[in-house]
Amino acid sequence: MTNPTAAALIARSNRLGADPKNTNYAGGNTSAKGTDTDPVTGEPVELLWVKGSGGDLGTLTEQGLAVLRLDRLRALQGVYPGVDREDEMVAAFDYCLHGKGGAAPSIDTAMHGLVDAAHVDHLHPDSGIAIATAADGEALTARIFGGKVAWVPWRRPGFQLGLDIARIKADNPDAVGCILGGHGITAWGDTSEEAEANSLWIIETAAAYIAEHGAPAPFGGIRAGFEALPETDRHARAAALAPTIRGLVSTDHPMVGHYTDAPVVLDFLAAEKAPALAALGTSCPDHFLRTKVKPLILDLPATATVEEQRARLTELHQEYRADYQAYYDAHAVPSTGSGTGSPAMRGADPLIVLIPGIGMFSYGKDKQTARVAGEFYVNAINVMRGAEAVSTYSPISDAEKFRIEYWALEEAKLQRMPKPRSHQGRIAFVTGAASGIGKAIATRLAAEGACVVIADLDLDKARAAAAELGDADVAIGVAVNVADAAAVQAALDEAVLAFGGVDLVVNNAGLSLSKPLLETTEADWDLQHDVMAKGSFLVSKAAARILIDQRLGGDIVYISSKNSVFAGPNNIAYSATKADQAHQVRLLAVELGEHGIRVNGINPDGVVRGSGIFASGWGANRAATYGVKEEDLGQYYANRTILKREVVPENVADAVSVLTGPDLTRTTGLHIPVDSGVAAAFLR
Repeated sequence: MTNPTAAALIARSNRLGADPKNTNYAGGNTSAKGTDTDPVTGEPVELLWVKGSGGDLGTLTEQGLAVLRLDRLRALQGVYPGVDREDEMVAAFDYCLHGKGGAAPSIDTAMHGLVDAAHVDHLHPDSGIAIATAADGEALTARIFGGKVAWVPWRRPGFQLGLDIARIKADNPDAVGCILGGHGITAWGDTSEEAEANSLWIIETAAAYIAEHGAPAPFGGIRAGFEALPETDRHARAAALAPTIRGLVSTDHPMVGHYTDAPVVLDFLAAEKAPALAALGTSCPDHFLRTKVKPLILDLPATATVEEQRARLTELHQEYRADYQAYYDAHAVPSTGSGTGSPAMRGADPLIVLIPGIGMFSYGKDKQTARVAGEFYVNAINVMRGAEAVSTYSPISDAEKFRIEYWALEEAKLQRMPKPRSHQGRIAFVTGAASGIGKAIATRLAAEGACVVIADLDLDKARAAAAELGDADVAIGVAVNVADAAAVQAALDEAVLAFGGVDLVVNNAGLSLSKPLLETTEADWDLQHDVMAKGSFLVSKAAARILIDQRLGGDIVYISSKNSVFAGPNNIAYSATKADQAHQVRLLAVELGEHGIRVNGINPDGVVRGSGIFASGWGANRAATYGVKEEDLGQYYANRTILKREVVPENVADAVSVLTGPDLTRTTGLHIPVDSGVAAAFLR
């Protein structure tokens, strides 16, 4: 049973974390002190419940708390070796833990344990950080809050910061909290309700002061030509630029992207001060750990052509990489024989790319990381606006940013991350994916870590299938008629705006009409060729432009059929279009190979179970052709194979996963039979 003190802490944390004005995603931490029964002695024991490392306040649960014995935590003051060795104190927290399970203690544990208050909140509100990053933040704190809020000069999070805040609280008995220079706020209270009220009072008082006393145009005037384009033009330009940008920012590591054209972003990019402020970088550690120290900002107006913007972005990317290398070289501590020194540089590419008039692209190892990075940069814009409104924005120095970005503790946290799945960082576009084979493929790729776009003629079914895989960070559903070039381009544009690009395309959309030659009409022929032969061509053509612009290689997979080589009865239109698809594989493998794009095909036997094609009449026709009951068709197909096993959608999905995974990177132009062995369909 959850301790009542811990339960109240979780409830308070969830309330604070649910409102972005209070803190950013996964930012800040909260704590409560109380008693519980020691299971060894049966006596009461004083404990600290505190949000653990890596958690999020808005979604915090009991397992996200670290639980420590207060007597042991406070006793660490007697062995604290000083700021030069304070990283050792994080490991010491493990010797203070009470019970089993829970989260690992974070670097901020000392702040919560050493402050003489039953309840403590440490948060990263935009309004509070605006005061914390103002050039005259200390004077502003006194002016805004009087003696109720103290000023704490910038100090890297750790044990010494906990000692500093504990001393400041003791020296300022009327204070309910403090502003942490360059960082955020901390508030406290004797009860959970009082701590929460004090936190909200600091946040709201800071916001009210900025609103009342701030300059009306903190970012200066509007730069002519840098205003936001109309929405339709904005999104079209974003879709055109996204593959190029993603390729650039993936120079060191593959990245997934997120795009936003929120008004707060567009207004900032149109302003006179935007270039200079962006160059100063972010300040709060939670911000720059996810956004890098500063963004790449395009210095061309929105009226520039796509070609001009692409060329300039390429130049600026090289300058950014050189600048980041210089930043690393200037602050890195050389490694010594004892193994100390700064971790190796993790990558020199930007994580935030700002395009005036168009919006912001943010990047990460997966969609959630990319989206959150963008949210953090919006926080940073809000902070800069607030600081510039009442003072001058003055973030912490690059040297201090480096000390946190390349902190040994941060490196250790990264090393503890689970090994990436086979398709992590890849973006898949699967046609006909709302059911049957396509749905199985989408499900398998999502399970392997890919972001998936489920493209289907039926938008409602596409969205429903996507929702089964997860939220919009995992999969989205889009409408597409693959026989319509404009619809195909629109669907791929939607994919690019959702995830930053495309890496893996599966041409799966199809239908079939089982008729002999003399009963096959011209309309029957045209319909099947439009959807499969023409549709695959249109999807591959539009996708190839994206893949080439990204310069990251990629995969195109055709779900063809054993009928592409096997002359089945009463099947002229379907089999002919499948043969067309099969030869497209060979032709495109040769043509696109120079770009690192691999093109392969899969030839399944008849897949009855879960198939939209078979359910729509094809199954009944094929059953009649072979003289069996429709419900026995799957077993009929199985019995005529070498392995005597039915082919199901998941078998085809397995083949797609292997073909597009890390184990067949030198394979292109191949057709893989997934038919349980049909000798007449053996490839020659």
